[in-house]
Amino acid sequence: MSGYFSGFSLHSIDAGDGPIRLRVGGSGPAVMLLHGHPRTHATWDRVAVDLARDFTVICPDLPGFGGSFQPIDMPDHAGSSKRAKAAALARLMTRLGHERFFLAGHDRGAPTAFRLAMDHPHRVSALAQLDGIPIIEHLERADWRFARDWWHWFFYAQPAKPEGAIAADPEAWYAPGPRPHVAPEAQAEWLAAIRDPAVVHGMIEDYRAGLTVDHIHDRADRDARRRLGCLVTVLWSLRDDLAAIYGDPLAIWRAWADEVSGHGIDSTHHMAEEAPEAVADALRRAFQAREYMPS
Repeated sequence: MSGYFSGFSLHSIDAGDGPIRLRVGGSGPAVMLLHGHPRTHATWDRVAVDLARDFTVICPDLPGFGGSFQPIDMPDHAGSSKRAKAAALARLMTRLGHERFFLAGHDRGAPTAFRLAMDHPHRVSALAQLDGIPIIEHLERADWRFARDWWHWFFYAQPAKPEGAIAADPEAWYAPGPRPHVAPEAQAEWLAAIRDPAVVHGMIEDYRAGLTVDHIHDRADRDARRRLGCLVTVLWSLRDDLAAIYGDPLAIWRAWADEVSGHGIDSTHHMAEEAPEAVADALRRAFQAREYMPS
């Protein structure tokens, strides 16, 4: 597969808490794409190149993931909270010269994107959630199916044991298998990440924060009746289980935002890798429909 991040440049920029590794390409209104677990920004390769025809596309490694800084461990895991990561990414965008931007997050990147839009509403012109709902919605709706199929949420919240289990054989743990849709460069990045004990710890801390401080932040927003004023586009994988476990994702998001639209994508969970054209088309339509106020 050729053209890996064609036209993009690779950077490491200090966002206050440490360096964030990212790629930047294209021109036009700014779009930031946030990846999930256990990926890096490399998961966005083909989506980013497609969107770069119309947008300036910024793809960072989340704090704690890939080549970005490792948050400081805290007893309540606040250093790895979505609030702390969102603040770091907002500072990153300021240093890149983008005070207002479009934002999309997939999997673990989705709650970080949600928190950025909630905590910094003046920064986000429109938000896209890919295979994501607020963390408090996950936990309050958890039933035996969640426990059976998403058990890793609770295992990853335990001290020390997850890192030890993964370190014993990272590739077997994450079961990479054949990934014909993924560029060799992206595959190499992913393997390097899961083989690095520091990165594995950072990724697991993201889950520990979810079951400590993150859902408390979500509850505080809900109790205060805070809502997202920007358009929220919701995309979910039709061959994954988000809708099967939780019901209609659009209905869930309408409790959190004034304007919600979206649809399913014919893909398993890693939709940016398996259905990049459909994902890029959906994001382009959503973001081009919104008024953009550049900095």
